[in-house]
Amino acid sequence: MQNPELVRFSFFLSVLILCGIWEWVTPRKTLTQNKAYRWLNNLGLIAFNSLCLSLLMPILAFEAALRAQANALGFFNVVEFPFALEIVISILLLDCAIYLQHVLFHRVPWLWRLHRMHHADQDIDVTTGTRFHPIEILLSMAIKIALVYALGISPIAIIVFEIILNASAMFNHSNAKLPLKLDASLRKVIVTPDMHRVHHSIIAKETHSNFGFFLSIWDRWFGTYIAQPQRGHENVIIGIPLFRTAQEQRLDKMLTQPFRNH
Repeated sequence: MQNPELVRFSFFLSVLILCGIWEWVTPRKTLTQNKAYRWLNNLGLIAFNSLCLSLLMPILAFEAALRAQANALGFFNVVEFPFALEIVISILLLDCAIYLQHVLFHRVPWLWRLHRMHHADQDIDVTTGTRFHPIEILLSMAIKIALVYALGISPIAIIVFEIILNASAMFNHSNAKLPLKLDASLRKVIVTPDMHRVHHSIIAKETHSNFGFFLSIWDRWFGTYIAQPQRGHENVIIGIPLFRTAQEQRLDKMLTQPFRNH
């Protein structure tokens, strides 16, 4: 693959546009904040995070996979599997790891301080799926690189997984309406917008549930699944008790939230 960054960006932009149109045509919940203001700052955070990764990480997951492959490092570079099966197992293992990492970022106080910036968004839509603190992004990439070396994840599997993960995050954060029967069917396998909206409820029990990004099976298997928000989807209050003013949606305020309690 000659230009994985271009491939990832092409999928990112396509899914962002499609989900943006979808939630504009069939919104699930009435928004409470100025959408243009939120989008400007949430999307601005993407650019800032990309800059941080390029400046502070010597290699990313794809480059780590190339090195692991070249040096026969990790499980899949030692034990041979049929290529398609290896890709599927790799995606399952990485998705489970992302689930466990997400739980960890909720359970460990100093990690929660980083992750709560994602939850401080007072509306949830497609751009919320891209809203993570740069320190969390760097830590997540370091964890992913460690998994790549330990498991010997192939470069192709990394690209496929990163596209799936990114697309899933934007899909399940979308403020868009799915027919209830379709939602019930899909959420048996993947995380739907209605399922993930519970995770962004201001009610603590709901905030600390539904941790999956792509597959919904991990929440069911590990007992962290809540089907519906207590107040219903239209009335659920999005966010956390902290950082409720409009100015907290500003980029500079978001970046300092882990270091403040008001």
